[in-house]
Amino acid sequence: LASDVAHTMQHWHTFVKWNERLFRELWTAFKAGRGTLDPRTNWYQGQISFYDGYIIPLANKLKECGVFGSAGDEYLSFAMKNRQEWTEKGERI
Repeated sequence: LASDVAHTMQHWHTFVKWNERLFRELWTAFKAGRGTLDPRTNWYQGQISFYDGYIIPLANKLKECGVFGSAGDEYLSFAMKNRQEWTEKGERI
């Protein structure tokens, strides 16, 4: 599970790169009739909710269990920073 969302716990530029790619994929599917939800309607707030409800708790668990050694601290730090930066810049991206 952590590997599916690893970009959210890496440097801001990495997060934005993969976040934009996911958005474009969902947008393309929606325009082609293969998706029922327009990703534009809740993308900004949805990312904040995803960080609060899944990413930050996951990063905390990875840190606590120590499976990645000292990198667990880094994952949590990047998750917190990315969430903050998203609240500041996400609506413009």
